Formats: sequence, C-alpha cells, structure tokens
Amino acid sequence: MSTLTIASDPQDAAAAEAVEAHHEQLAGELAGRVTMLLAAAEGDPAEAETVRAALVGFCDRDLLPHAAAEERTLYPAARDLPEARLLIDGMLAEHRRLTALVDALRTTGSPVRTAADARALQVMFEEHLEKENTLVLPLLAASSDISLAGLLAGMHELLGHEHGHSHGHEHGAEGEEAGSGGGCGGSCACGGSDDVDAPELDVREVPHAIRHATVFGALSA
Repeated sequence: MSTLTIASDPQDAAAAEAVEAHHEQLAGELAGRVTMLLAAAEGDPAEAETVRAALVGFCDRDLLPHAAAEERTLYPAARDLPEARLLIDGMLAEHRRLTALVDALRTTGSPVRTAADARALQVMFEEHLEKENTLVLPLLAASSDISLAGLLAGMHELLGHEHGHSHGHEHGAEGEEAGSGGGCGGSCACGGSDDVDAPELDVREVPHAIRHATVFGALSA
C-alpha cells in the first residue's frame, strides 16, 4: 500500500490495499482521459466532443458508482466513529461537487469550458482519493469493531471489476463487437472511432505515482 495502515487483522489490511489499488486505477484512467481531452480541445473540437462523451461515460460507469458505493458502505461505518464524523461530512460534500462537475461536462458546449471542467474534476478527484487512502481507510482498518473486509465483500465498485464480476457485461453485444473490431465507427459514446486518430498522451505531464495506471487507462479508452 502507498499508505502505512495499521489494520486490526490481515484481511482488513488486504481489503484496504485492494481499495487503494482500485483508487489508483480510477485516478489513472481519469487522468488519461482528461489529458486526451485537453490535447483534442487545442487542435480538434470535433474530436474533443467525442473524447468528452467518452469521459462522461467513464464517470457514469465507474467514477460515480464508486462514490455511491462508498456512501452505502464505507462512509456510514466511518461516520459512527466519533473522530471521523466531520471528515465524512466533508467527503460527502466533495462527492456532491464531483457529481456537479460531471453534470457540467454533460452539457457544456465550449471546448475551453469542457477542458476546464475536466481538469477541475481530475484535481478534485485525486485530492479526494488521497484523503480516503490516508484518513478514511486507516481509521476503518484500525477499528476492532469494524470489519473492513466484511464491508467490502462483493463490492466490485470499490475493489475493481477483477474482484467482482466481469466488466464486459455492461456493454453486452455492443461491447463484444467493439472489443473484436477495435472501434465502433463513432456511432456510440464509447470514444472509439474507425476514422479519427486519437490524441497522443504525453506521459511526461502525468504524475509519476499514477503514470502506469494512466497509460493503461488511456489504452483501455
């Protein structure tokens, strides 16, 4: 784990590590998508719209469900700890701001405004995850009255799809076709295209801590 966590048992330590790993995956994919959006906004407004739609799709599919799962499981348990009550209230407020930024990305028509909203979303999400990794998870893992592993059992939204069921079910036949054909011709909001070259990702602009996750996130996009 990137954060030293004193857990009440090995299962809770492993659960905290799995959540942190999924956080890194989410942050990396978001950073990759935002970097591509910024590059497209500078040179190709039409491509920027395609990347924007794919970014919103990622948020609806992964980022917002992750936040909702935290509000159902981790946050209620943490809020029962007196020392974490104000912290969790602040985390819930940040969830509302993250949701508002995603909603802004749905409706914005200007490439400049889209780029600004996307970058704000990335920065806020990374800061939010840092608090979860360094404050919320250690509090839960250290509590002898809370089973972090039990809270997370079967929660693929919090642990990543490799810990739950397959991610591919969400797309059905469309996802299989996209996977086999390498693109959708731009007919959906997945960001794939048979005709338009994707913007290049300059890894030098990505923080080293999430560079690997960002590259793999960009490849999966």
